[in-house]
Amino acid sequence: MPCASASLAVWSAAWLAGAAAADDVLDALAPWSEAHDVVAADTATAAVTDLPTPDHAGSGLAALLVLARQRVSPAGSDARLVMPAPGDVRGLPGPEALRTAAMEAGECAVLAGVGLAAVPSPVADGVLRWTVHLVDDVPPAAHPSLPDAEHELRTSVRDAADTLAAMDVAKHRAGVREEIADRLRRRPHPSWPAGTPGRPLRVLQHADEVEAILVAASGDDPGGAVSATAALARTDALRPLATAVRAARVAAVAETVRALTAA
Repeated sequence: MPCASASLAVWSAAWLAGAAAADDVLDALAPWSEAHDVVAADTATAAVTDLPTPDHAGSGLAALLVLARQRVSPAGSDARLVMPAPGDVRGLPGPEALRTAAMEAGECAVLAGVGLAAVPSPVADGVLRWTVHLVDDVPPAAHPSLPDAEHELRTSVRDAADTLAAMDVAKHRAGVREEIADRLRRRPHPSWPAGTPGRPLRVLQHADEVEAILVAASGDDPGGAVSATAALARTDALRPLATAVRAARVAAVAETVRALTAA
């Protein structure tokens, strides 16, 4: 569902650009977990950032904001969402430890203007840990434009539906609509800074809805009625849709950051 890294990227960029207060950033991350802590990825990062290593209790999110402010550069408000997946690591910088962690999490916030990246992961009930990595060379943002991403998402929905119908594996399952609605109700509902354009918010909402359908479709195998071959074909048909959801979120976050930091 919608990812915490998107909230961190947008709100930290807005804060560094003077478009939000530090307390606004902290409040915006609250829907993702009752508590957040922040640690350095390793001892070398800890030495540079003064953050605790993972074998110690983490600092609060405020420590990450203080660190970002200390490292701010002329491009300090440049922040982005990266959502890597097997075979798709566009926009993901090194080091290798960051690549591995981000791949496992499926997301990270790259604060390119301050040379940091943060990867979220739950470490205890109600605690979300942000592991901070140092990044030097951030690759160019690798995402489609928002209009292109929105078009691709809509096209992928149609293509996936047509393909599944042709393969006769898009069977109706009792209660699936309720399952999707319940998933959407239970997802975190993040807030966004004042001045966030309407279009990226609509794209983010559409991505949430499509992902809820995607999850339901991926698990639609009552009693093992779908053969292994059909299940594999279904997975192949849904893969482009999952890619389109990730691209839509990345593009929506990029456009929001651009709009909030353009002044």
